[in-house]
Amino acid sequence: MKSERKTAARARPILAVLSTLIFLALSSSTAFAEKSDTGAKAFEDLDRKNFDRSSNIDNKWLPLRPGHRSVLTGYTGEGKKRVPHRVVMTVTDLTKVIDGVRAVVVWDLDYRSGKMVESELVFFAQDNLGNVWHMGQYRETYEDGEFVGGQAWLSGLEGARAGIMMKAEPQLNTPSYSEGFAPAPYNWTDRGKVDQISPKVCVPQGCHEQVLVIAEFSKEEGPDAQQLKYYAPSLGNIRVRWRGKGERTQEVLDLVEVAKLGPEEMAKVRAEALALEKRAYTYGRTPPAEPMQLAKEQ
Repeated sequence: MKSERKTAARARPILAVLSTLIFLALSSSTAFAEKSDTGAKAFEDLDRKNFDRSSNIDNKWLPLRPGHRSVLTGYTGEGKKRVPHRVVMTVTDLTKVIDGVRAVVVWDLDYRSGKMVESELVFFAQDNLGNVWHMGQYRETYEDGEFVGGQAWLSGLEGARAGIMMKAEPQLNTPSYSEGFAPAPYNWTDRGKVDQISPKVCVPQGCHEQVLVIAEFSKEEGPDAQQLKYYAPSLGNIRVRWRGKGERTQEVLDLVEVAKLGPEEMAKVRAEALALEKRAYTYGRTPPAEPMQLAKEQ
């Protein structure tokens, strides 16, 4: 996801000006949506009663099965330089209740030139119609192996709102949709729009037919800076490309490996994810993450 573009610094908005920041962010986001494409809403309407089996994410284009790990490699264009880039995404067996909805915890690791620069927990939930919602995230940044800072936004806290990461039935020629919103200092305003259906796409991991391409953009960068994400049926994200003169993070990534983790590996993943969560100050106002089995028994 495009989260690696955001500046991560530990900061809490000053309560005295928070309402002003939220108002300005809401207004500018609405205007941006109206200019970007006809019929687009500034935000998606989260109905908490529409999530009966929210942690069972079996969306055709973005299935999130516990123990699934995918690795994408490539590079990021920075001026005339190509910086090696590697992203590792693991679906944990943890869930967390956010804004009244139980979400699956996904752990992302981001490496540049062989060094980890970001470690991130991202929260997803599926509604009864099959749409996959982005409920928030917590991201830590590192420099030369040293922790620099962390920042979180969660739907329902400090003006943040959930968005849709993947529609149940994505259709061409439909308006864009919000992938979530968070005011300053996080400034998350990403949107998605169905761009095309590619007949066949081959990556090192294999070849896939009828691949869905989603164009993502944000208010800060404008519609002339887009990240293109390719989704294969029953697998998920297999490729990342970019488009537009304004695109600063020129990512070129391809899926190279898919794995199903065993019990020992999952235990390590669970421990790492819970350690990340402990360091997130925002979580003091949300229920702690817990194993899926325990959540089902409650």
